[in-house]
Amino acid sequence: MRHLSKTDIISIGFMMFSIFFGAGNLIFPPSLGQVAGTNLWPAMAGFLTTGVGLPLLGIIAIALVGGDYPTYIGQRVAPWFAALLLGLLYLSIGPLFAIPRTGAVSFEIGIRPFLADDAVIIGQTIYTGLFFILTYWLAHNPGKLIDRVGKILTPALLLFLVVLFIRTFTSPLGPMQEPQGAYLTFPFAEGFQNGYLTMDLLASVAVGAIVVTAIQRSGITEPQIIGRACFLSGVIAVVLMALVYLSLAYLGATSAQTLGIVENGGIILTEASALLFGAAGQSVLALIIILACLTTSCGMLTAFASYFTEVSRKRLSYGQLTLGGAIFGFAAANIGLTGLIRISIPFLVALYPIVIVLVLLTLADRLGSAGPYVYRCSLIFTALFSIYGGLKEAGLSWSALDTLLTRYLPLYGASLGWLLPALIGAALGGVLTLVVHPSPAPQEGRVAEKE
Repeated sequence: MRHLSKTDIISIGFMMFSIFFGAGNLIFPPSLGQVAGTNLWPAMAGFLTTGVGLPLLGIIAIALVGGDYPTYIGQRVAPWFAALLLGLLYLSIGPLFAIPRTGAVSFEIGIRPFLADDAVIIGQTIYTGLFFILTYWLAHNPGKLIDRVGKILTPALLLFLVVLFIRTFTSPLGPMQEPQGAYLTFPFAEGFQNGYLTMDLLASVAVGAIVVTAIQRSGITEPQIIGRACFLSGVIAVVLMALVYLSLAYLGATSAQTLGIVENGGIILTEASALLFGAAGQSVLALIIILACLTTSCGMLTAFASYFTEVSRKRLSYGQLTLGGAIFGFAAANIGLTGLIRISIPFLVALYPIVIVLVLLTLADRLGSAGPYVYRCSLIFTALFSIYGGLKEAGLSWSALDTLLTRYLPLYGASLGWLLPALIGAALGGVLTLVVHPSPAPQEGRVAEKE
C-alpha cells in the first residue's frame, strides 16, 4: 500500500495554500481588526474557524467521498439539491461575488490611491473595463502564462507581506482601540460570520476535487490514505493562512488611531504601506495585487464557465459563459468594493450555514451511516433559519419574530440561531431513520424466537 512522502505532503500543502490564498481575501482581516480592537483575539478565533478551519474540513470531507461530491450530495439529499447547491457555489465564487471582487480590490489598492477624488468614478470604469477584457482574453488563451505568473506572484506577495508584518510588529501604527458594535458583546460570533466573506468553504468544493485528483495521480486510491494526506497537507495550508490573517488583523487593530475607522480593508493596506514604506512600497504592493487579482479572476472565470458548460451539456458554450461572466463581473465591480461586500453579506449568511452543516454531516457519516433522513431534516431546519438570517441582513426581517427568537432561541442574538435547529433536525432525522428503516434484530434473537 503506497503512502505519500513528506515531500509530496508539503508540495500538496503549498499547492492548497496557493489556491486558497486569493488577494481578494487580504482585505477582510484588517477591517475586522479595526472594529474588534482589544477583542481582536476572540474575534479572530471566530474568523479563523470559518475562514481557515472549515475549508480544511471541507477538503477532507470531499476527499473521504472520493472527490465526487455532487454525486454524494445527490445520494444523501436529492439530485436537485446537489445541482442547486453546486450552481449557487460556482456562481458565488464566480461572477456574482468573487470575480467582481478581484476587480474591485485591485482597483481599491492598486489604482485609487493614485487618483484625484473627482477622477475615481471614470478611473474605476476604465480600469475595470480593461481588467475584465484581459480576464476574458486570458480565460481563452491561458497557455502557461497564468501558471508561470502565479508561481512568481504568490512568493512575491508573501515576501512583501512578511516585510509588512515585521514592520507592523516592530513599529505598530498605534495602540488597539475599544471594540465597536457586535464585537463588543459577541466578538467570536461576529468574527465567525465575517469569515463567510472569504468564501473559502464554498471554494473548497472545487479545491477538494483538484487535491484529490492530484493525490490519485500519484497512484493512491484508498479513501483513508487520501483523507489522511488531505488532512496533513491541509494543516500546512491552514497554518500559513492563519499566520497571514492574524498578522493582517493585527495591522488593522493597531491602525485605527492613526488611520481612523475606514470603509474597507483595501484602504487600510494601502495607507499602512504608504506610511511604513513610502510611495515606493505602496507602488510595489499595487503592482503585485493587480497581477495577483488578475490571475485569480482568470482562474475563477475558467472554473465557472467549465462547470456550467458541463452541466448544461454544452447548450451553453464556454465562450458564451466566459463572455457573460466577464461582462457581469465588470458591472458588479463598478458598484465599488464596499458596496459589493454589503450586497454579498445577506447571500452568504443564508448559504454558508447550509454548507457548514453539509460538510459536518459528511464527516460524521464516516463514523457511522447518517442516512438521507438525517441530512434532509438537518438541512431543512438549517435552511429555514439561515435564509431568514440572510433576509434579516438585507433589512427584510419581522420585528415580532426577531423578538421571539432572541428570547427563546439560543445564540440567535449572536447570528448563530441556525445551530440548534440543525442539531434538532439531525436528531429528528435519526429518529425517522429508526422508524422507517429499523435495524434488523440480532441473529441470536431470531434463533431464540424460532426455538
